[in-house]
Amino acid sequence: MIIATNKRAYFDYQILETYEAGVELLGFEVKSIKTGRINLAGSYAVIKDNQIWLLNADIPPYQPKNMPKDYDSKRTRRLLLKKSEIKNLIGRTQEKGLTLVPLKVYTKSKTGKIKIEIGLAKSRRKADKRELIKKREAEREIKKMV
Repeated sequence: MIIATNKRAYFDYQILETYEAGVELLGFEVKSIKTGRINLAGSYAVIKDNQIWLLNADIPPYQPKNMPKDYDSKRTRRLLLKKSEIKNLIGRTQEKGLTLVPLKVYTKSKTGKIKIEIGLAKSRRKADKRELIKKREAEREIKKMV
């Protein structure tokens, strides 16, 4: 079940590859995410010390009065991937212009574990974005006529 999507990432970037990653979370963060309270806008992933970290993903508290005083909703969280995938991503992100962007947050139906789909993405230029908008508008007009 999809909990949140990063629509802006699909518009700003051309997604080349996608990976499924687990997330290292605290208990109350899991509850908050399962109620749909997560914001991926402006978030991204970086590689440090052979690990992948999710930055700027906002997970507001599940029960604000029942939270630790030092809780930061935009704290850095570790993403869990296989070593072979991390090595592949380290090599690919060294290429010019490629970044890691979170695309979706969802739960697995059988296990109920929270997963994040991250994409290896290349930034789009302004002209490419304009073409994408024109293409969408043309498709809408065609659908209206049918």
